Amino acid sequence: MDLEIHPLDPASMKQPPVDDFGFGNLFSNRMFTQQFTAGQGWHDAKIGPYEPISLWPSTAVFHYAQEIFEGTKAYRRADGNVNLFRPWENARRFNESARRMVMPAVDEEDHVAAIVKLVELEEAWVPNVPGATLYIRPAMIATDPALGVHASKTYLHFIILSPVGAYFKEGFNPVPVFISDEYRRAVKGGTGAAKTGGNYASSLFVSEAVKSKGYSQVLWLDAIHGRYVEEVGAMNICFVYGGQHIVTPKLSGSILPGITRKSLLTLAPDLGYEVSEETIDVNDMLADLKSGKITEVFGCGTAAVIAPVGKFGYKDEEYLINDYQPGPVSHRLYEELTGIQDGRLPDPYGWTHTIEVA
Repeated sequence: MDLEIHPLDPASMKQPPVDDFGFGNLFSNRMFTQQFTAGQGWHDAKIGPYEPISLWPSTAVFHYAQEIFEGTKAYRRADGNVNLFRPWENARRFNESARRMVMPAVDEEDHVAAIVKLVELEEAWVPNVPGATLYIRPAMIATDPALGVHASKTYLHFIILSPVGAYFKEGFNPVPVFISDEYRRAVKGGTGAAKTGGNYASSLFVSEAVKSKGYSQVLWLDAIHGRYVEEVGAMNICFVYGGQHIVTPKLSGSILPGITRKSLLTLAPDLGYEVSEETIDVNDMLADLKSGKITEVFGCGTAAVIAPVGKFGYKDEEYLINDYQPGPVSHRLYEELTGIQDGRLPDPYGWTHTIEVA
């Protein structure tokens, strides 16, 4: 990849915040872009100013939602350097999403190299505050300026950076979750396993509605039977049995294969926990909560890392989990995984890529 670095106008450059990052509201000074044209492939790769994208009202992405994205993070280490966490896994999933949405694959090494160079240039935007990180958002959109239901012949691939704090206002404290009995997020054979915006748009109706009932997230059930547990919000979900056995729904084609989920399935056994991927009936799960067999529940994903669940609401009944307190398993996994991510703990798995800061 021939990557051009365009200079910035010093007068327009913003200073990175010191604290009070929020989540996803602030963006660094630079972004990466490249174009795809059928017959030519990817071209015009550059890093330049973070600025608006100009598109015609007829552009395909606005009408037919041919779009994908990813999410990964850069972590400030105690020595001042910066860690990326499994960026090649995100690049691989980006291409899996592209394949499902009939979009061109990117060169995964070039994709990661663009992230590394962009973070190097914007290193000052990586927070040096505990719990805060630099969120990295790659995306691809269809850019044909014409109507017609077919795959676009041109695309824009871009990467932007956003310094972020905790994803949930609760921080590492339990969140209340509503189990949707009527609406569904995705169906097997659909696009649930792809990271495409339509999956998230379809979740908004219920997510917004349950806020008035005091819930922060929605637990989604499968669309065929309406009884098997799939995802919680934009995260995978895990159940802890007897403080020792971690169970998560097995991938079905309608569940996003999370990088954090995959990491925990490797990490947890090395910490002495049993792990399994199973089909989980919501009625059996709630019965196990009532009987005390399930001792903890938590969601896991890039944004929150691990989010303990404090209670479920389902069919006008509430199910309290661990007295609405974070449990020892979720807490230990959070400390171990974030320790690897930000360099506080050794990385025996080779998951991190360190960017040396001059």
